Amino acid sequence: MLSGERKEGGSPRFGKLHLPVGLWINSPRKQLAKLGRRWPSAASVKSSSSDTGSRSSEPLPPPPPHVELRRVGAVKAAGGASGSRAKRISQLFRGSGTGATGSGGAGGAGTPGGAQRWASEKKLPELAAGVAPEPPLAARATAPPGVLKIFGAGLASGANYKSVLATARSTARELVAEALERYGLAGSPGGSPGESSCVDAFALCDALGRPAAGGVGSCEWRAEHLRVLGDSERPLLVQELWRARPGWARRFELRGREEARRLEQEAFGAADSDGTGAPSWRPQKNRSRAASGGAALASPGPGSGSGPPAGSGGKERSENLSLRRSVSELSLQGRRRRQQERRQQALSMAPGAADTQIGPADPGDFDQLTQCLIQAPSNRPYFLLLQGYQDAQDFVVYVMTREQHVFGRGGNSSARGGSPAPYVDTFLNAPDILPRHCTVRAGPEPPAMVRPARGAPVTHNGCLLLREAELHPGDLLGLGEHFLFMYKDPRAGSSGPARPPWLPARPGASPPGPGWAFSCRLCGRGLQERGEALAAYLDGREPVLRFRPREEEALLGEIVRAAAAGAGDLPPLGPATLLALCVQHSARELELGHLPRLLGRLARLIKEAVWEKIKEIGDRQPENHPEGVPEVPLTPEAVSVELRPLMLWMANTTELLSFVQEKVLEMEKEADQEDPQLCNDLELCDEAMALLDEVIMCTFQQSVYYLTKTLYSTLPALLDSNPFTAGAELPGPGAELAAMPPGLRPTLGVFQAALELTSQCELHPDLVSQTFGYLFFFSNASLLNSLMERGQGRPFYQWSRAVQIRTNLDLVLDWLQGAGLGDIATEFFRKLSIAVNLLCVPRTSLLKASWSSLRTDHPTLTPAQLHHLLSHYQLGPGRGPPPAWDPPPAERDAVDTGDIFESFSSHPPLILPLGSSRLRLTGPVTDDALHRELRRLRRLLWDLEQQELPANHRHGPPVATPP
Repeated sequence: MLSGERKEGGSPRFGKLHLPVGLWINSPRKQLAKLGRRWPSAASVKSSSSDTGSRSSEPLPPPPPHVELRRVGAVKAAGGASGSRAKRISQLFRGSGTGATGSGGAGGAGTPGGAQRWASEKKLPELAAGVAPEPPLAARATAPPGVLKIFGAGLASGANYKSVLATARSTARELVAEALERYGLAGSPGGSPGESSCVDAFALCDALGRPAAGGVGSCEWRAEHLRVLGDSERPLLVQELWRARPGWARRFELRGREEARRLEQEAFGAADSDGTGAPSWRPQKNRSRAASGGAALASPGPGSGSGPPAGSGGKERSENLSLRRSVSELSLQGRRRRQQERRQQALSMAPGAADTQIGPADPGDFDQLTQCLIQAPSNRPYFLLLQGYQDAQDFVVYVMTREQHVFGRGGNSSARGGSPAPYVDTFLNAPDILPRHCTVRAGPEPPAMVRPARGAPVTHNGCLLLREAELHPGDLLGLGEHFLFMYKDPRAGSSGPARPPWLPARPGASPPGPGWAFSCRLCGRGLQERGEALAAYLDGREPVLRFRPREEEALLGEIVRAAAAGAGDLPPLGPATLLALCVQHSARELELGHLPRLLGRLARLIKEAVWEKIKEIGDRQPENHPEGVPEVPLTPEAVSVELRPLMLWMANTTELLSFVQEKVLEMEKEADQEDPQLCNDLELCDEAMALLDEVIMCTFQQSVYYLTKTLYSTLPALLDSNPFTAGAELPGPGAELAAMPPGLRPTLGVFQAALELTSQCELHPDLVSQTFGYLFFFSNASLLNSLMERGQGRPFYQWSRAVQIRTNLDLVLDWLQGAGLGDIATEFFRKLSIAVNLLCVPRTSLLKASWSSLRTDHPTLTPAQLHHLLSHYQLGPGRGPPPAWDPPPAERDAVDTGDIFESFSSHPPLILPLGSSRLRLTGPVTDDALHRELRRLRRLLWDLEQQELPANHRHGPPVATPP
């Protein structure tokens, strides 16, 4: 069988499979038997997907536009290549909970369950105060040292930085002493008292700012937020545990202690006054309502061991230092400078506040009241809760803190093997919420996109959502049976729809599209209005074919059966268009796992139909008739009639395969990469595409086989016929077939029949050129082999006969040039043309030539072929080849052992033209025959639906009211 290779963008699973010589002359029945035995099984393509970012890592960049079919299952669990930052903190502090405070961890010696949790959430003051014990010696010995850059802009104007060597045990005071020594201001910490006082006058500061255009290391960089490190804090560990957000940069600076304290107070005051979302070290007594919406965590109790850090302002300063802070905390937590003012405003809005004198209130009550006065963000999309599951735990506003937002159920680990739970932004604690339930993607430009997870009940404006859809401000998003959200995007301004799409239509408004009429039965409209909309769909020209999964098998079978029988006057690519409408409906409106099953069923139906057609053609061939019946050669007209069904299937399958490949790539891009069923879906899709590949290659092989079989009996006339008949004139370029010499008409008739057949079937241009490439390859090899064979022992190689062959070949090439196939013919007939040109050289000129010059002038001929033509050339009675024609000793072995015949197995490989599909599924259907077939299929689906209803509820399809 022939095999193919894909162009760029296709799957690289196809290799070259050469066609044996016997293919061109063996009987079709033997070839059919070979096809049946060698029909390969579909190959599956596996893929891999990128890891999902961890809970505290930044969002991953968007995937590249070009997506391959890869296996998704063989990936690591969510958490990134290096693991989440929360996990790293947990590993560092889990062992530090033991020591002076006992084995209870940060939460106390006897705290069950909570001790291990709070041990992974210790604050920075605990580390600075040295409460946690030192790591074991073995761990410290294996920890490699690091290099810290300490900037000295606070020491002298224009100073850059000095690099100091630090380990996990190096304290800030030690690094200050080392940095001063590098700057030439002090010695080591163990020096004289004067040097010790010099170290006390300076402090190491953790500075945060935005780098200028010159980069992080530019001299224009200015700190916007500053924190003084305690003398016992370990800067290398601080740098590892806390990372700056995107757009910000951090560095360690050496400043005077008094100046650093003043800058630190100014930084906190600026954060309190402007309310920006810049990173800072602020108090966090309670867990704020971040995007996750989880239950609030209690603050560490007294047993946590958190004491004031060295050099701080007491307990308040200790509480201000925190490693955990969320975005929404800035808008939920009261500012100290306006605390009393907000308390009065909150209490004034409480029930009965008018009759109660405002007095000192409990801080806990104040925090609860301030959370009730939440204000929606003005620069981020958010979800407004309309209905929840637990009023005590559900929040009202859920803010999108990143471009992609994931709803799901919280949990410590997934159900399979205790692997980490999937990444989730908003936790919804309801029994019908999946671990990863729904994903919303809202980029800088509208619209947002919402995609449900596999098997997740999600509604969009009251309709069940099965595929990815657009999400506009004001849309209602239902998750499960309990949660209902309204999507809001303040960035859109007034560009959103003025009327929510979920509101009932106004009286007198036009009904929705025809798809609604076919799928919606309980919309509340009158019978007459529903009937008119349904009739408009059944008779409309929109390229839409809606069906239910239970009707899929009957619909696909009807389309393939009609295409195989050649019923009606459908356009050549009509079957592919109808099947593509089925694929498009499944990809857009049916559940996620339906498309792979549909593709597999569709590919099997097409393969069975093509196989039956190949057997029918083989049974009708003359060599398969009963014995005694003379075999009649195939005519171009008979071959064209026999091959038309196969050529139609080849054209339709090629366009359908290109369309299916586009849909599969879109499915892979839009699918949730953490879906465990995605890998299985892609394998099913690849198996279906492999079957379609086999159909294309099999139909191509059978078409080439019967065309070359017809050419086999017509080609010898090009070597025997004389174009210079008495009274006849040679036709010019572009002449009609009837004007050609009689000896050339049968061969040109086969080429013309093949050209008309490919044009009528609208075969892809790449396959048309490859079809004629195979025909010209066979013609060149067959004529060259006949030329070599007929020159043995007979006076065939002479100038007069060579001129006739050259003229016939020129007439054929001129006719093919007029048909638009000149370039392909010139390429594949090159070797035959050069061999004939050698025989056309005048005898006197040929006798003057040497072996080396002839090899240079005729490079495509092998040494054995050139020696065969020269040794049998007719120079006259009794004259043999001159000594100059003898090959040199270096080429004598190639002459003696070389083959003078061309091999039929060196044909070019078949390359499947898998680019963009030529099917047009947009705009109204303009072809009347295709429209009639589309109407017939819609009414067939209507009848199948009516058969499921009771007899007294059935009725025929409605008829559209004439305008």
